[in-house]
Amino acid sequence: MDPYSLSLTEDQIELQQWAHDFAEKTIRPAAHEWDEREETPWPIIKEAAKIGLYSYDFLVNAYADKTGLTLPLVMEELAWGDAGITLAIFGSTLAVAGILANGTAEQANEWIPQCFGSADDPKLAAFGVTEPDAGSDVSSLRTRAVYNEADDTWTLNGTKTWITNGGIADIHVIVASVDPELGSRGQASFIIPLGTSGLRMGQKFKKMGIRASHTAEVVLEDVTVPGHLLLGGKDRLDERLARVREGKRASSQAAMATFEASRPLVGAQALGIARAAYEYALDYARERRQFGRAIIENQAIAFKLADMATQIDAARLLVHRAAWMAAQGHSFSHGEGSMSKLFAGEVAVKATEEAIQILGGYGYVREYPVERWHRDSKIYTIFEGTSEIQRLIVARAISGVKLR
Repeated sequence: MDPYSLSLTEDQIELQQWAHDFAEKTIRPAAHEWDEREETPWPIIKEAAKIGLYSYDFLVNAYADKTGLTLPLVMEELAWGDAGITLAIFGSTLAVAGILANGTAEQANEWIPQCFGSADDPKLAAFGVTEPDAGSDVSSLRTRAVYNEADDTWTLNGTKTWITNGGIADIHVIVASVDPELGSRGQASFIIPLGTSGLRMGQKFKKMGIRASHTAEVVLEDVTVPGHLLLGGKDRLDERLARVREGKRASSQAAMATFEASRPLVGAQALGIARAAYEYALDYARERRQFGRAIIENQAIAFKLADMATQIDAARLLVHRAAWMAAQGHSFSHGEGSMSKLFAGEVAVKATEEAIQILGGYGYVREYPVERWHRDSKIYTIFEGTSEIQRLIVARAISGVKLR
């Protein structure tokens, strides 16, 4: 057994610096522009693809890392540059997580490379679970998938909302109900390739933050796909549904399996925002002088920064622990994945708010980035499971009680 260590390896430090350089030189200088434009930053996605950051090979190497830290390290550095652009670059990974969590090895090998495309022609992917009447309550999905045994096809109808890359992606992974009476245990995931008839983009949302990331509705009207695009296959689905109908526990739920795998990565993004705000506020406090001295010499300011530093380090430890557990195949028996996302998201909101307070009026105007970071941070207490849902998951895990 390797000795326990909290130190990064030389390879991890090199990877971290590589990601930081891209964030510093390419992402951060463009962040304000793309926030104002509220458009997908294709030039930056193409740059990320060109250097191999946005690629199938990079993801394979990341998932092969038994420490689980490759993606969290990269996500933190890129979100330090800008969270909206980071989501534009890595929004596809949620669909990838859905394929990995629910698909067969053959499906993963076929479809995950298509989620990224090539360095010369990058593609995007989207994962669709949330609906207008089913956000935190994934058991209430109304999108239906009906099987036609005669020609081995599935027909999907419904509307998804708040979907990253929704409607513009080359690959959509859609969670639908195949047996509504079973709630979330009667759901399955389907791959919808580009050009499939009946899939279209609905409303594109104008958001408070992460504006460089495309978010929209996805409308499915008689979308028919062949049976081999059911993730996991029909036999596995039938076996799972039979167990549920017999009162036995299902091995996994289509949406939850995806979110469990992605929560530490979302936490890492929130961590990057928090760190950016902290570092900016620290530099400002050292330089800004009032009443004849730097404002960091005032306890009121210094203590804010001390709390920010402490909370950011604590969040990082939770994120890294959860990522390591996932890579090692340990279950989140105490809700460790939810802990990491919950704490990091709330630290990001608090840190960016304190940064604004430290900068005063300068923190409130768009010429300074802390205003944008604060807007970006808030979504991390909402998407992929609100803070309230994360607390519910942790509370259920530690108590064994089916809390509501």
